[in-house]
Amino acid sequence: MDNNELINKIKELKEKKNAVIVAHNYQRPEIQDIADFTGDSLELSRKCAAAKENMIVFCGVKFMAETAKILSPQKKVLLPKIDAGCQLADSITPAEVDEYRKNYPDAVIVGYVNTTAEVKAKLDYCVTSANAVDIVKKINSKKIVFLPDKNLGLWVKKNIPEKEIIIHNGRCYVHHKFLKEDVLNARKFHPDAVILAHPECSPEVLTLSDVIASTSGMIKYVKESSAKKFILATEEGIIHRLQKERPDAEFYSLGNAQICFNMKLIKLIDVYNSLEKEVVEINLSDEIIHKAKLPIDRMVAL
Repeated sequence: MDNNELINKIKELKEKKNAVIVAHNYQRPEIQDIADFTGDSLELSRKCAAAKENMIVFCGVKFMAETAKILSPQKKVLLPKIDAGCQLADSITPAEVDEYRKNYPDAVIVGYVNTTAEVKAKLDYCVTSANAVDIVKKINSKKIVFLPDKNLGLWVKKNIPEKEIIIHNGRCYVHHKFLKEDVLNARKFHPDAVILAHPECSPEVLTLSDVIASTSGMIKYVKESSAKKFILATEEGIIHRLQKERPDAEFYSLGNAQICFNMKLIKLIDVYNSLEKEVVEINLSDEIIHKAKLPIDRMVAL
């Protein structure tokens, strides 16, 4: 089957199975183009929960599909490639959360949405890269354990110096590859460009950038900006989305384009197979769903 034939068959199957297809901003362009919604992980999970369809095909990585299941337990959630993992999510285990709980009994444990369902089930609060600073500021505790992303934790700490923040040593290998030198070179060769960096980048990169924002924050900024040239310190997949939003503007990756190999695992044939065979289904116990939803609900309440 060629791509056009595959796309048509996917559309037919989607209607027949009463399914919604969602794709993260870092997915391949052709995957983004067939999705009903593109966005960041929590935004997509919320859209899935609000959708009338009772089947979700989540084109992203495993923790994202799990989050969709947590927010839509009555729906069938499919991840086209079950081996699409996340090194950052894997950098913290439930046992390590227990250890933090034991070592810092008076601290509130805050975890990034980029964690497994089992880890979320042990958190006090969940946060996104967009709201981490705001949520931690509002939490009624002077001591916070922040996990798993070290760079996002350092960004939170920089913005809330009055709190003691204990930071786990996890990282996103993609964002960690951006260097201070990349920003300095970008300034030299594109002095008229706005540099946007994801808070998972190192403090050196964030300090030199113009805008620090999550993927959804970057999209919002670009849509509202009058600038015509942007340089992105995040996974290169977002550029496809941004070019659709602002065809009049130029977009570049900071330094060498950085790719998340897990995000690029899903191909059109995988989406087709996922719909046709209803694989691979994400199953979580009722207990994990209940416990993992609590820190998300607390975040929403704040």
